Amino acid sequence: MSKGWESKSVEEQQAEASASSPSTSELTPEAKRADAERKRRIQSLELQRERVLSERTSSPHRRSALEFALATIERELEQLGWSIKL
Repeated sequence: MSKGWESKSVEEQQAEASASSPSTSELTPEAKRADAERKRRIQSLELQRERVLSERTSSPHRRSALEFALATIERELEQLGWSIKL
């Protein structure tokens, strides 16, 4: 029963996501390419963010560099319209 409930929740989330964004059939070819590139960039930045968050270090210099990298990545993601997915 639990699995069915989870599936319904996922289906509802997908329906909401598709309803909130314009249909790809409504976009021009240039807009489709730009949207695809934006999504690829967001995915790449999300992966970089996860890698930075997973690193552990006792070096204060390395920690500072990681914090700066994380801030830079999150700033770029915000510029692309990204929101934190929990």
